[in-house]
Amino acid sequence: MCALPKLRPTRRDLLKQTGALSALAAVSPLAAAGSAEAQAAHSAPSHAVTFQPGTLQDNLFTKLGVRPIINAHGTFTIITGSRSLPEVKQAMYEASNYYVHLDELMPKVGAEIAKLVGAEHAVVTTGCEAAIALATVACSCGTDPELSQAFPYKRKKSQVIIPKHSRNPYDFGVRMTGAEIVEVDSAEELQAKLTDQVAMIYILSGPAAEKGPLSIPSICAMAKTKNVPVFVDAAAEEPLVPNIHLQHGATLVGYSGGKCLRGPQAAGMLIGQTDLVKAAWFQASPHHNYGRAYKVGKEEIMGLLAAVRQWYKRDHDAEQKAWKSWLDQIADKIKGLPSVRIEYLQPEDLSNRSPRLRVHWDANQVKITGTELFKRLDEGTPRIMLDGGTGVRPDKMESSFTIMPYMLEAWEIPIIADAIYEAMTKPGHYENPVIPAGAAQVDGKWAVSLKYTRGTAEQTFDLQQNGSDLKGKQVGAIYQADLTGSIHGNDLKLHARMPVSGHEVIWDFTGTVQGNSASGTVALGEYGMAEWKAVRA
Repeated sequence: MCALPKLRPTRRDLLKQTGALSALAAVSPLAAAGSAEAQAAHSAPSHAVTFQPGTLQDNLFTKLGVRPIINAHGTFTIITGSRSLPEVKQAMYEASNYYVHLDELMPKVGAEIAKLVGAEHAVVTTGCEAAIALATVACSCGTDPELSQAFPYKRKKSQVIIPKHSRNPYDFGVRMTGAEIVEVDSAEELQAKLTDQVAMIYILSGPAAEKGPLSIPSICAMAKTKNVPVFVDAAAEEPLVPNIHLQHGATLVGYSGGKCLRGPQAAGMLIGQTDLVKAAWFQASPHHNYGRAYKVGKEEIMGLLAAVRQWYKRDHDAEQKAWKSWLDQIADKIKGLPSVRIEYLQPEDLSNRSPRLRVHWDANQVKITGTELFKRLDEGTPRIMLDGGTGVRPDKMESSFTIMPYMLEAWEIPIIADAIYEAMTKPGHYENPVIPAGAAQVDGKWAVSLKYTRGTAEQTFDLQQNGSDLKGKQVGAIYQADLTGSIHGNDLKLHARMPVSGHEVIWDFTGTVQGNSASGTVALGEYGMAEWKAVRA
């Protein structure tokens, strides 16, 4: 006789339109009991918890004052990635009810994932960025406990080569290990820098890595002659079988679990050569090595396994057709409006492989720009986030927005179509911005003080002025950038894209000028806001 609770989730419970768990009793599963006394001792609690998906207007997020999003933008981490599959939710719920030994669980899960994806071995990680970091340490230390415990202060191999075309914000996964980044821009340069100090080569998969002398196959061939492992970052890609990167000679490949797989957002997988994949697990939590912070729980492990299983059962052609039909519904709703032009964008590679809809129009006729429409939908109820909007008053009235259907559900399409139609047919009134007359003189060198949420910094501006137009240099403590901007009356605006290691920081300064002093705020995109003051030298 089994002492498992009677109210177990069924497939019908899980496959509701919202994809959320339906009501079920949340009680801990129990091993079979051998006596009536044991069964009584392990009876389910009377205060069983139930799971309810809620609604867009009333759910656990709205109770906190957080507004949920209808996601027509994409699988971006900042908006919580993908919508996990019902099978993933079920696996995570079921896993949460048991204790297991992780060093017993991961080899079993890894073996099954490896078989499904066509690799030697696999482990589940806390996202693809963790896979990058763990791969770097595995290639540096292996499973030597002395090297592992001395890391990152002592190491036999201290460098990671990254082709210039592969520098990106996510190679922070390499940089956070303290490895020295060696950037190369030609096959000859790569060959010369393949020394005994190189632990690994990192490549970001994409169109730039598919051709030329620094393509993935070419790099792998050169690396093989020196026995240097190659890691391919395929975070947002579809895990095709046979795996194209392993076929090209890659040693390791990393994937996100929270994108096309529709698994747990805080999960990913590292696949490839057995000894290095096992070394990555050795370096990860629960082991007391470099990756102790990269803790992947039983829920994420089993949820990711469920997602990989489902990937090879899903009808991907049917998904593509459904996404296109949803875009058609939205296009049909608005294509007859004045000046509206419809464009379909097709994916360039295996990443984010879905058609997108781009709508173009003249805001002089429709009376709303793409940026205004984007803002209106984002602030509306329900909240809808598009994949970008363009058009600025008064001189850039050619407008557009884009819709990515990747993570939408069919019931959300009429909501999006109606909201866009209403915004374009009842736009309300938007005034052109008031531009002050004249232009204060701001050319010259300025000493700039920045106040962040925590910390301060000093920079300099060197500005050249031509009427209201500005250009110049922003020089920070470490990096520098070109400035562009304007001065209208005393109102100052400056913009810079500051190149940093594998990335760039966006600076949008706004403020006012009073003689030889100025002050205001600067928007730093994902890095928030800061205050600034400046004095002309």
